[in-house]
Amino acid sequence: MSVNSVGVNWDQLEVDQTESFLDISPFVREYIGSPLTTSNPASNTGFFSDVKIPQNGNYSHIVVNGGNSLMQEEKKAGAVLEIQVEPPSNEDQESLTTGSAEKPEPSTLEEADLTSSVLGDTILAAKDESLEQQVVPEQLSSLFGKEEPPRSSSPSRVPEFSCVTEEDRVLEPCAVGADVHQVPQQQDQPGGTGNKETVDAPPKPPRSPGPNDLSFPTDGMTILEPTAVQVPVPTLAPSEMMWTIKRDEPVKLRITQSGPGSETPVTVHQMFQHAVEQYGETPALAVKKEGQWATLTFREYYNECRLAAKSFLKLGLERYHGVGILGFNSPEWFIADIGSILAGGLAVGIYTTNSPEACQYVADNCEANVLVVENHKQLTKILQVKDQLPHLKAIVQYKDELKEKQPNLYTWKEFMELGKQIPDAQLDDVIRSQKANQCCSLIYTSGTTGQPKGVMLSHDNLTWTAEAAGKTVNLGNGTEECIISYLPLSHIAAQLIDIWISMRFGATTYFAEPDALKGSLVNTMREVRPTAFMAVPRVWEKMQEKMQSQASKSSLVKRKVAEWAKYIGLQANYNFMNGNQTVPWGYMLANNLVFKKVRAALGLDRCTMCFTGAAPITKDTLEYFMSLNLPIYELYGMSESTGPHAVSNEAAFRIMSCGKEIPGCSSKLDKPDEEGNGEICFWGRHVFMGYLNMVDKTEEALDQEGWLHSGDLGKHDPEGFLYVTGRIKELIITAGGENIPPVLIEDAVKEELPIVSNAMLIGDKRKFLCMLLTLKCNVDDDGEPTDELTPQSKEFCRQTGCRASRLSEITSKNHLPVFKAIQEGIDRVNAKATSNAQKIQKWTILEKEFSISGGELGPTLKLKRPVVQKMYKDQIEEFYS
Repeated sequence: MSVNSVGVNWDQLEVDQTESFLDISPFVREYIGSPLTTSNPASNTGFFSDVKIPQNGNYSHIVVNGGNSLMQEEKKAGAVLEIQVEPPSNEDQESLTTGSAEKPEPSTLEEADLTSSVLGDTILAAKDESLEQQVVPEQLSSLFGKEEPPRSSSPSRVPEFSCVTEEDRVLEPCAVGADVHQVPQQQDQPGGTGNKETVDAPPKPPRSPGPNDLSFPTDGMTILEPTAVQVPVPTLAPSEMMWTIKRDEPVKLRITQSGPGSETPVTVHQMFQHAVEQYGETPALAVKKEGQWATLTFREYYNECRLAAKSFLKLGLERYHGVGILGFNSPEWFIADIGSILAGGLAVGIYTTNSPEACQYVADNCEANVLVVENHKQLTKILQVKDQLPHLKAIVQYKDELKEKQPNLYTWKEFMELGKQIPDAQLDDVIRSQKANQCCSLIYTSGTTGQPKGVMLSHDNLTWTAEAAGKTVNLGNGTEECIISYLPLSHIAAQLIDIWISMRFGATTYFAEPDALKGSLVNTMREVRPTAFMAVPRVWEKMQEKMQSQASKSSLVKRKVAEWAKYIGLQANYNFMNGNQTVPWGYMLANNLVFKKVRAALGLDRCTMCFTGAAPITKDTLEYFMSLNLPIYELYGMSESTGPHAVSNEAAFRIMSCGKEIPGCSSKLDKPDEEGNGEICFWGRHVFMGYLNMVDKTEEALDQEGWLHSGDLGKHDPEGFLYVTGRIKELIITAGGENIPPVLIEDAVKEELPIVSNAMLIGDKRKFLCMLLTLKCNVDDDGEPTDELTPQSKEFCRQTGCRASRLSEITSKNHLPVFKAIQEGIDRVNAKATSNAQKIQKWTILEKEFSISGGELGPTLKLKRPVVQKMYKDQIEEFYS
């Protein structure tokens, strides 16, 4: 993946929710720059907690560059750095091993600017105790078993859906000779922390004002008493089909006989009811207004969704017709999404980066009756194509004032007023008619290889996956969870986490500012201090790049301290990963001097779960954050699996692995080769219903036994960890018949050459391999790549003796030192190739970065290989001429 291909200007960041990243430079420089003189943040949880060092009575001198093997002696400018830590006394030992080592005198390094980074104090970890559970009202007890105790500082059990016997239960099929893998419920490993600790949370935002003084930015919201429908345990709509292409046709669920996957199916409404019963007065949504957090409790959130549902009915929303939502993350986005489902429609997210034509395709494909847009910019797209949308009845704009009046165009306030004209009984009838195996949501793929496909998801897909995924990562064990919503909600990853998992486990969702991607996201993170954080690889890569750039400007002393700490951190986390709780001597010192400060700088000091997904991430990036004691857990799945299929967590973590299957989900490796690599196939309640109106594509994805073919190549290791090794459609088959997965080679090139942002391997049906390269460049205010090289690229050039500051200088003047350095990096990659056929023979530097607007990247930043091959066919043919 390119770390700069969509263009990133760290001074003026583009508001594009498909390119999400953090400008941490003002904060990290304080910690990497002056790690010894910056005050420590609070103690934390997970891998970040203060682990006691085993006492063996033998403490050797720690010499940063001297006789100690951790560091080699380094002489620069005639200075030899020697930092020694004397063996502690018995009294000092105890303070050090408990994480309370005294801070060195400020005179050892420059004073840091940030002296008030301590965001909380350490609180004793809650014990894992069995708590007496209460029985919920009859209408929910049969669905969710026993009620969880109210939220407190003590852990409570996560309610599980009760098992039932259904006539249409199906057993997991097992193809003869196929490698079928199902992982049982994961248990805590030695490297895990078990229960989370509770730490001082940021001040809770005040609960929503009463009906007379509500100052919430969502106009038209009302505070009503809940009017929950009394719904019995749902009966599934009759069906013997495992898949369908019709939006009004139910499917047969993949319910197992017992254990994970056998839980009672529930609808979205029933899961929401449970959330209201369990977390009614807990803040569900929080958004900034005039510098203050305004919140909706789960009870108020539910009532607003009901009112929105009635408004959709008033506008004439027909059963199984779409409600398209086009805008940045906000409470209105959530309410429109859930409201459309309660009203019997289909919730449909539309990427904000879509062109008018792309918006028209999605809206027409789902036969949208209503389109909900954020502002005039998005409204303009719809107005350009509305005459091509025969099913469209109304448009709702949820932000800003309308700049023009048109028939059937409403503000959010006007829209919400419409619902008051519809009786509750009418909505209740619609809700009662909904079954868990019916379609309620559409996720449109990014269209990397053609027109987007409408992935049909059922109520059960959403509710079961939210339950299973949340439990796998230990959500809801008694601590208050909070997350930040900033990734595009039209993507399944953000939608499942921000809307459905948060609802199921009572997490508070904080909305980032609309200008989050211009640099304000880090401010939100530092204020909210989320307990879980999800980012695409581009976010982590950009953070790494900026932190490394800042570190390179530090003094020798500061760099050596940071390098020593990172060595300790990487060693410790590899120990944890392998089930060894022993930490290197000096771990607590490194934790206090560096790790805590970096986490506080990023707003991740309370975060116990950092995730990545949606695209491959490099080993270099994973190890970098491991060295800072911030292990990043990979999630693997797709829209067609309602998001996650395999998950890494502290109990199941191997670097470069996507973890183990969620309990209740199974994998089959189809047609494995001699090395065990086969196509990864999914089975479970998370598997989608089918592609809307696309029978050929659906039959291609789902086989006759109901297995979902991912198109990804992968294998399991002896411990059951799943590794993705390539993609079938991207597989290069040379003229000599050798199969070559390009991603592994492309990632290796980017790791060797920090100046390279994108590397695309060419060679299908060719005699040898070639590569297209782009270099890291800054972007303008509109997010377009410029000709100016990034600081990291300039530094790479400087080290070769080249003074180039612009891409055109390199491509037009043929700077031999730069070309030589790139060739040397390619040679290092080739030296590791398993055969001559896998070696890169030729390469070229393209004259501009890849970008979404340029067409080379999709909305989720995936490389559009067919598009790139077509755009640069002349350069490709020149390779082989």
